[in-house]
Amino acid sequence: MLWLSEVLLQNHEMTSFDELKIAVSKGATTGEMFFRMDVKPPFQDTPENWEDQLESAFTSGQR
Repeated sequence: MLWLSEVLLQNHEMTSFDELKIAVSKGATTGEMFFRMDVKPPFQDTPENWEDQLESAFTSGQR
C-alpha cells in the first residue's frame, strides 16, 4: 500500500504539487495496488480537487 505521507517523507525535496503527482505515479509503477491519502499535501499550489488528481496519477501509473 502506498501512503501519501510516506511519499512526502521519502521525497522531502519536492516543492510543488506537480512534483508530487509525478512521485505518486512512479510509486504506482513499483507494484503498489492501493493508495491512501492520509495527509493533505503542504504545497501552496495544491488545488481544491487534490484527492482526485492524486488518485488519477496513481491509477495512470499502474498501466
